[in-house]
Amino acid sequence: MELGQILTAGAIALLLLVSAFFSGSETALTAASRARMHQLASEGSKRAGVVNRLREDKESLIGAILLGNNLVNILASALATTLFISWIGEAAVPVATLVMTLLVLVFAEVLPKTYAIHHSDRAALGVAPVLRVVVATLGPPTRGVTAVVRLLLRLFRADASHVTLSDYADELRGAIELHRGPEQETAEERAMLRSILDLADVDVSEIMTHRRNVVAIDAAMPQEQIVQEVLDSPYTRLPIWRDDPDNIVGVLHAKDVLRAVQNHRDDLSKLDLEAIASSPWFIPDTTNLHDQLQAFRTRREHFALVVDEYGSLQGVVTLEDILEEIVGDIDDEHDKPVAGVRPQPNGSFIVQGTVTIRDLNRKFEWGLADEDASTIAGLVLHEARRIPEVGQAFTFYDFRFEILRRQRNQITLLRVTPPAVAEDRSTPVGVA
Repeated sequence: MELGQILTAGAIALLLLVSAFFSGSETALTAASRARMHQLASEGSKRAGVVNRLREDKESLIGAILLGNNLVNILASALATTLFISWIGEAAVPVATLVMTLLVLVFAEVLPKTYAIHHSDRAALGVAPVLRVVVATLGPPTRGVTAVVRLLLRLFRADASHVTLSDYADELRGAIELHRGPEQETAEERAMLRSILDLADVDVSEIMTHRRNVVAIDAAMPQEQIVQEVLDSPYTRLPIWRDDPDNIVGVLHAKDVLRAVQNHRDDLSKLDLEAIASSPWFIPDTTNLHDQLQAFRTRREHFALVVDEYGSLQGVVTLEDILEEIVGDIDDEHDKPVAGVRPQPNGSFIVQGTVTIRDLNRKFEWGLADEDASTIAGLVLHEARRIPEVGQAFTFYDFRFEILRRQRNQITLLRVTPPAVAEDRSTPVGVA
């Protein structure tokens, strides 16, 4: 083999290495964890900072990589064709095409990209300094190519807009769904992360304690009886009303009541508990949880009264309610246990009508719709378009709902059978 042929073969091998670098770099930079790069950059990693800056202008990055990769691949193929012509003459073109296709596919595409996809963070940090120089060097021709591409996309009315915030949120939701495992802790972590992202999409009306379950105090009662009501209640903050339950005039805090009792321990009739009650804080039922959480922090309050558009009291919401929406139920020694959901041996669940759909979806990872109703009873009423009788059964969203108990027009107890169990039932499911 002559010296010229040896140099040509060496140049082809070098160009294949450069092509492998470009191919691996593209995969590494697109697959590297955005969160990890951001964390490393905040800790002072200069290479991670370079990675983040390169990915901020993806068009220039991808354009420079593709331009460089195509240049070296085409040059390598041309040199290979010249080399094979000197060896075998006219048959060199198909032979050179086949050999270079195999070499480029294995050593310049599959091999570097396979490594980069499995070691994306490490590879991205390694190639970032070199790619910064490449992008700067190939910047002018790349910008020209990008301008032509945008013009063509505009002619075909294709969307070339940048990624929006909702795209990042969807990416984050997808990452959360990939966080799976057999342990109960994994399911709880996944539910917590989902709940944080959903705070802005959930209104306080969906998690509040409904007015029928709110413990409120009539200001007209004797002071001694009010004190006893506060002591008997498991709650530390109680609304106090006068003349009409909708007319909330204040909120009593148990600590304030105990201080007042200590100061008037000889004669409780001299107490004026309405005077020590704090001013009520009313919020609309359409307030989302994210805004309400910020409002709780700003006002340094933990308790708010929820009203509808007509000013009628709908219920109460507390800081603990919002925290429970994120981390799940928080019970203390004063909380009264409520039998809301009872699993049955056949796979069904006995559920009280007041249990919220969000709690069921989060606890059992169901997919029941909660846009038109907050509670499981409300969902049945909305879908059935009627007030069902005891014993009736319905099928919505592949779930079977059987009415077990009704009090006047309110569904108080029902049996919910998930899809997997409902499909195995031998008896037909009644649909009303």
